[in-house]
Amino acid sequence: MNPYVTATLLLGLGLGTTITMTSSHWLLAWMGLEMNTLAIIPLMAQPHHPRAVEATTKYFLTQATAAAMLLFASTTNAWLTGQWDIQQISHPLPITLITLALALKLGLAPLHSWLPEVLQGLDLTTGLIMATWQKLAPFALLVQLQHTYPALLIMLGVTSTLVGGWGGLNQTQLRKILAYSSIAHLGWMILVLQFSPALTLLALMTYFAMTIPMFLIFKLNKATTLNMLSNAWTKTPALTALTPLILLSLGGLPPLTGFMPKWLIIQELTTQGLPLLATFAALTALLSLYFYLRLSYTMTLTLSPNTITGLAPWRLPRSKPALPVALSMTMTIFLLPLTPTITALVLP
Repeated sequence: MNPYVTATLLLGLGLGTTITMTSSHWLLAWMGLEMNTLAIIPLMAQPHHPRAVEATTKYFLTQATAAAMLLFASTTNAWLTGQWDIQQISHPLPITLITLALALKLGLAPLHSWLPEVLQGLDLTTGLIMATWQKLAPFALLVQLQHTYPALLIMLGVTSTLVGGWGGLNQTQLRKILAYSSIAHLGWMILVLQFSPALTLLALMTYFAMTIPMFLIFKLNKATTLNMLSNAWTKTPALTALTPLILLSLGGLPPLTGFMPKWLIIQELTTQGLPLLATFAALTALLSLYFYLRLSYTMTLTLSPNTITGLAPWRLPRSKPALPVALSMTMTIFLLPLTPTITALVLP
């Protein structure tokens, strides 16, 4: 793709998200979401592979449905209350419809079935944008809503943590595993959204810090399936040795960074008088931990059938941008001791 076209599309992607995040009018927020969707579609279809085109079509139809629901709900709200302000929405019908539309945009269960299929058809760079940047605009709207039915968010959150853990158990495709990981993490964020929006945003940023190095490592190794990871140590031995720490951080094990949002969310749910919900969420995290351990085992403790010469790291060194991997990996592994500082800065 022409670099000028790519730059224009990335600028449109950023502009659409920024418009949605900064707008207080439903029509402007909807316009930002549409700009965002239209900008990423050419990037998704760029490889010109039938799978990429199929994933792009599925994504377009899903996002168009969610955007139509959002526009219908905001118009209904304007008709019922006479105003378009995002933070002043009060009628239960538009709030429910908007929550479901944004859940569809994010890929929350039970509206999640498009996300693994779409992510599977994309290359890893566009998949990284899909798993991180594309979550910002819908979350900005969800955080601003005045949720009148807490049960809806709790149902979406519990279902997402369960489906995200269960769906990834038998997967061998890395992009689908990361998609189900995304669904499970989103479920944790939605569980605590109505009680502490700042904690939700902290969990989202932590998820970004953990997901970015995983996508970059898979891209560095040109790995898309579980079996392709077994030769990773011949290409990047030091990186392969550190990757299990990132995976365990995604699983939420101490003393790694991923433990921080789960710990704070469980603490907040218990404070709100929901210990059973906190216990159930913690148990569903064990499902996700299983397939993170499978990835760790494949990368570090298995070898694919090969000859002695084929296993030797003879490949020529390639110049790869190491700074993003190094920064995000450091954040993923070492941020837990800074939890008191981070909570003092972020949480009210």
